[in-house]
Amino acid sequence: MKLKLLCCVCVLAAALAPPGLAHHSFAMFDFNNSTTFSATVTEFRWTNPHVVLLVEVSPKPGTPVQIWSMELTSPGNLTRMGWSRKSFKPGDRIELQFYPLRDGKHGGAFNSAKFLATGQVLTSSLRDAEKPGLK
Repeated sequence: MKLKLLCCVCVLAAALAPPGLAHHSFAMFDFNNSTTFSATVTEFRWTNPHVVLLVEVSPKPGTPVQIWSMELTSPGNLTRMGWSRKSFKPGDRIELQFYPLRDGKHGGAFNSAKFLATGQVLTSSLRDAEKPGLK
């Protein structure tokens, strides 16, 4: 009887736990080091739970082009910031500022992009946008 009661209490406690506690960590990104590249957009994936921007970069002059993946917040958060699924299109030339992955792989957390053709700047802080209570 005590075991059944304990199981019921555990299930109830899990069911009532705040949903915000289930979010993943951003420990994979090095937020102490910012990197900037000139890049060409190859794809803009407007999907949940996180939008992804794929770009071609040549990290050093004369090196082969590489595909890098930038993680952003959700489409809902970006929409509230004025973004849309058409904010980037393939072929856009940008100056990309981001926080790299700690493991050195080709990716990072998006911070800003300046469109070289127009000078327009889009910004999004992944950590700030993912905080509970964003309006």
